[in-house]
Amino acid sequence: MRNPEALQTRNASADGASDGASDGAPRASRSTRVLATIALVGAVLYVLVDIVLQALPPHYSVVSEAESNLAVGPYGWVMNLNFLARGVVTVCAVAALAHYGPRTRVRRTGLVLMLIAGACSAALAFLPTDIPAKDAPSLEPTTALGTAHLVVAAGGFLVALVAFGLLTVWLRRSDDLRGAYPAAAVFTGVAAFGLLALGIAAVWAPGVIGLAERVSLVGVLGWVIAVSLVVRRRCS
Repeated sequence: MRNPEALQTRNASADGASDGASDGAPRASRSTRVLATIALVGAVLYVLVDIVLQALPPHYSVVSEAESNLAVGPYGWVMNLNFLARGVVTVCAVAALAHYGPRTRVRRTGLVLMLIAGACSAALAFLPTDIPAKDAPSLEPTTALGTAHLVVAAGGFLVALVAFGLLTVWLRRSDDLRGAYPAAAVFTGVAAFGLLALGIAAVWAPGVIGLAERVSLVGVLGWVIAVSLVVRRRCS
């Protein structure tokens, strides 16, 4: 005959384990949703801040002048905060994606590269760009900090593109986030086109550098927004 007290203890332990598992899952789901929401809202706010700053003095050209020029002038501190915010957005997006599988080398490499890209964005806040003279090419730094700014900005775009390419391949294989794949693939293509156009413009058509850079930014921020939306839906 079974001991009633032992059976009761065993059932209580099983119930406790079950409760613990059920309690843990909602907490993880809530935290992932919060991270995805911060990434989503942060990316949208980044775009809005860019638009507002573009309309304020000294009225840099959206077509011929780089986005980083917005960090120089009376409202430059706002753009520097925006660069830092993009770094935070990236960290939150990476943390949200890290909750999903499959846990492959492709995913791990993509997330690490994405973090590096976010760090490059944050670093721009501490590396003032050089504003070229009217008759000088748009990307010709004159100081050590200006050169560092250009190198970090270009490296950040390139690393982000590779990260998104890898993560987009991973999304296609993910049971949970496969719905994000089509939009992620489109925005990765936009980022690649913008980066290619930026390289061409830097050599042959400096008058459209600003436009090419902003096309690449559409791809980068659009990827984060689209994927974050799908992550939030999965957590609801």
